[in-house]
Amino acid sequence: MSQFVPLCSVAEAPKEGEVCEIAAAGRVFCVTRVDGKVVVLDNVCPHRGGPLGQGLIENGHVVCPWHAWAFNAKTGCASHHPNACVRRYGVREVEGVVEVDLEQAKFLGN
Repeated sequence: MSQFVPLCSVAEAPKEGEVCEIAAAGRVFCVTRVDGKVVVLDNVCPHRGGPLGQGLIENGHVVCPWHAWAFNAKTGCASHHPNACVRRYGVREVEGVVEVDLEQAKFLGN
């Protein structure tokens, strides 16, 4: 079952090549845009708890600002270790608002 909550307006969402933190529903998410689509990941790096949304995006990977662990934005998995992943959330756009699905968070990697 889905539980979509408002995250931000489409205009407030990061542009291609940008990453940021956005708080919604009592959580902070890492938000980026890849291939024109808004992507929402957990904001906490599994390595040492770094804030992914304060990092950067390089070649479709969100790079943690603390120790440079890089996570594929499409799968949520680390480029150097396929079993180190962050959750990726379902996203939809409705009437100019980006909504995140709190119930459909999942690990998309192996």
